[in-house]
Amino acid sequence: MLNFDFYNPTQILFGKGRIADLNKVVPSDAKVLLMYGGGSIKKNGVFDEVIAALGEREVSEFSGIEPNPTYETLLVAIDLVKTKKIDFLLAVGGGSVIDSAKFVAAAALFEGGEPWAILEKRGSNISKALPFGAILTLPATGSEMNSGSVVTRRSINAKMAFNSRHCFPKFSILDPSKTFTLPVRQIGNGAVDAFIHVMEQYLTYPVNSPVQDRFAEGLLKTIIEEGPKALANPEDYDVRANLMWCATMALNGIISTGVPQDWATHMIGHELTALHGLDHAQTLAIILPSMLRIRKEGKLEKLLQYAERVWDLREGDENACIDAAITCTQDFFEEMGVKTHLSDYALDADCITPILAALESHRMVTLGEKRDVTLDISRQVLELSL
Repeated sequence: MLNFDFYNPTQILFGKGRIADLNKVVPSDAKVLLMYGGGSIKKNGVFDEVIAALGEREVSEFSGIEPNPTYETLLVAIDLVKTKKIDFLLAVGGGSVIDSAKFVAAAALFEGGEPWAILEKRGSNISKALPFGAILTLPATGSEMNSGSVVTRRSINAKMAFNSRHCFPKFSILDPSKTFTLPVRQIGNGAVDAFIHVMEQYLTYPVNSPVQDRFAEGLLKTIIEEGPKALANPEDYDVRANLMWCATMALNGIISTGVPQDWATHMIGHELTALHGLDHAQTLAIILPSMLRIRKEGKLEKLLQYAERVWDLREGDENACIDAAITCTQDFFEEMGVKTHLSDYALDADCITPILAALESHRMVTLGEKRDVTLDISRQVLELSL
């Protein structure tokens, strides 16, 4: 097992009716900026619950955060924070809204020039951030219990990530019943997103880490079991609770402790989103199966372990088991309603060169757990994904 440093201070309030506990976890004298997306929280009653729980606190609103939050939009939020002297942010929504709160929290206090520098330095230049909390309505990204964020700058078609210990939510409220009204597409995307988050940390190479491996495998098997149930019975509380907790546990740092991590699929996926507007989970579902096929030799031991422990594939030779496991993975994404080829999204071979150029411009030329995913490997992955 590799050396590691684990830190996660986020308080989780899980279960039905927990929005009412906002009164206990938001400072009583806070000037709150309520951040959300397209306004569904005003249709499903969540907004009213939040306002009631905040009581007499001074509350301002910032809405219109995109599914892939843009730097341009968040600059407006930063100005609002400064103008109204906001001292607490409350993100209500999915990962995009929570990611936005992290960026605004850091950028509002940033003294290093233009806030885009935070993304350019991957968050290493963050020295402080406003406190913020989250109410999760779309389980997928795990942003509710980690310190990472992804922001897109429309003007240059760049989707960049940053991470900072200053950007953990103070608390996150997870009420599975608030996910009942999610569209089918978002249910599928959420399950696939969480699944591939686990894969990026698990499917690398062995370092004698049975605790992390078994934990990761349990999450994968649970997502495989519960995902289709959520599509079939959207208001099954127990199913939605299990998926919600899987998505949180997939990226809160526990399964990544002491193990190598990949993330090449995510880096290519980010460029697909920036250039073509695909959902984050859609890009991951396109790239991962091809990534595993192209890099089969380097991931041989973990792929065999994955085939046996997650998909119960033990018959036949090694190559047959691995190929079957990758096919099962791709079939699961399709079962969840997330298509797995570029052509499914009206993209052809012409899209490949611009993606590679974007990867190069963002210094994403040696990706993966062994830094051996060159631009040539990325090209092969994209070609196989057509």
